Amino acid sequence: MSESNSNPADLRREYKLADLDEASVDPDPVAQFRLWFDQACAAELLEPNAMSLATVDDEGCPDIRTVLLKAYDARGFVFYTNYTSAKARHIGNHPEVALLLPWLPLERQVKILGRAEKVSAADSLKYFLSRPLGSRLGAWVSDQSSVISGRKVLEMKLEEMKRKFADGKVPLPDHWGGFRVVPRLFEFWQGRSSRLHDRIQYRLENGQWLIERLAP
Repeated sequence: MSESNSNPADLRREYKLADLDEASVDPDPVAQFRLWFDQACAAELLEPNAMSLATVDDEGCPDIRTVLLKAYDARGFVFYTNYTSAKARHIGNHPEVALLLPWLPLERQVKILGRAEKVSAADSLKYFLSRPLGSRLGAWVSDQSSVISGRKVLEMKLEEMKRKFADGKVPLPDHWGGFRVVPRLFEFWQGRSSRLHDRIQYRLENGQWLIERLAP
């Protein structure tokens, strides 16, 4: 095996694009998130709604994966998944989770800590019906997180679902829907030079958001 010429220790970049000050951020963390999210979309970043979701299993072991943010408002941040998946099982027993949205080209990231809860069946149905046909069929195909013998299993199941729902009317599976992460803490991180990054935290206390600066 040839030796790589890329040494992670040699990769360095000074962050100089912007700054972040606790006196100038919006007092509402969701409004501040909306500002940054809109800027990430305007910058045409790849999948600006991609976020890491961290959960904990019954043995206390952390797990992490990427999901897509599909809605957000003052109530929380919504993603959709298979309710039989590993992440859903973790949430069912340990609903405290962490989200991270990395917008690296903007030298930014947002961390959100909160409690995950299922969205209403009506909200899940509304979103499900907005998905492309292939995505709706895929929700019926995959027993997410289960061990399978090969990709052929998925392809055969997909063809079966195409025949079953040949009229294009694909119902919402009982095992599929959304989770809303109700936030209790936000951290907005802006890269700065000399690794003296700006970290502004919003912490929920007695129903009010307290704004604090964290050391980098």
